[in-house]
Amino acid sequence: MSVEAEVLLQEAKESIEAAQNYRSELQQRLQGLSQARKQVRGSSTHTREALRRHFQELQTALNRLLSDRLNGLLQEVDAIEQDSVSPLDDCQKLIEHGVSMADELLREGEAALRCGISDKEDKLCSFAKKALNIQLDSLPEVPALVDVPCLSAQLDDSLLHVMRERVARHGSVSAHPPVQIEELVERPGSVLVRWCKVDEDFNPQDYRLQYRRSNATQYEDAYIGKDCEFLVLHLDPHMDYLFRVCARGEGRTEWSPWSVPQTGYTTLTPHEWSPGVDGYILSSRKNIAMRSAVFVNGKEMTNQLPAITVGSSVTFDMEVVSLFPVSNNNNPSDGGTFKLRVTIGSGNREVVFYWLLDQVVDCLFFGCSFTHPGWKVLVF
Repeated sequence: MSVEAEVLLQEAKESIEAAQNYRSELQQRLQGLSQARKQVRGSSTHTREALRRHFQELQTALNRLLSDRLNGLLQEVDAIEQDSVSPLDDCQKLIEHGVSMADELLREGEAALRCGISDKEDKLCSFAKKALNIQLDSLPEVPALVDVPCLSAQLDDSLLHVMRERVARHGSVSAHPPVQIEELVERPGSVLVRWCKVDEDFNPQDYRLQYRRSNATQYEDAYIGKDCEFLVLHLDPHMDYLFRVCARGEGRTEWSPWSVPQTGYTTLTPHEWSPGVDGYILSSRKNIAMRSAVFVNGKEMTNQLPAITVGSSVTFDMEVVSLFPVSNNNNPSDGGTFKLRVTIGSGNREVVFYWLLDQVVDCLFFGCSFTHPGWKVLVF
């Protein structure tokens, strides 16, 4: 095969390889497009369902409130009507009784006038006595129309106006959540999650981070606070986890929509304490060592300082005390036995510890740990 043919063959192989890579890249992009389309379709369906469910619940609640209010007002009308009509009914009965007695008296009077002369005097006398007993000059009082209730309903469109304005502003639809996960960094037995605000008009007050295993269904709260990153601990290596974040706007009580879940994992095994150390108890994951007792030179120390609170100040003071002469020229570097006195103060109490040393030290190291996040320590 000629040189020219070999060159053409090599170029063909390179072109084929480039085409294969190109096709592979395009197929990956097609998969990405498919996932993007699935996300758009799925989130749209979920949003429609959430909107319909929310407004249906509002309609049901508003109808119930309006119905309760209507029934309450109708009951007020019934009560006023009953209280107002009852005395009118009593007055009507009294007047009707008077009319009946007047009718009876009229009949007796007319009969007395028509009777014969022999019986007329007796009839007229009886009629006169009955007329006096009836008290024809006494009439019951009938209330004037201005003195009896005239019911009416005071209704206006103010509620409708307020509701129209509130409903017009109620709810919103956003194409993107106001915060998104920016970076997932693996750490030993943990993942560092960083997020950022993507909506410039959104003023977050707090953030909320959740996570779950890829094969689980329920998310767990990992962090609520103002920071934009958090280290999620106690994760199993080589296990996929889903992370999502949301935010609460300034002055608001409800949380924003969740960010797009991001998958992260760690390949680094968590740090573990070595077992068998006297005076320490290890947690089940062996990532926490708890000192069951404090010993100094073989003696258990039982003194305790006040609990640390916000604004507490802890002081450390170190002093080297020589037990035996070090050398003729009293140079500590020549060797000898020393005792180190360390005074730790907190609040109004102090604790003094002594350590026996084989050589002089000119520095003191200390450590501190907190159960809850958010603490900051200032060293000076």
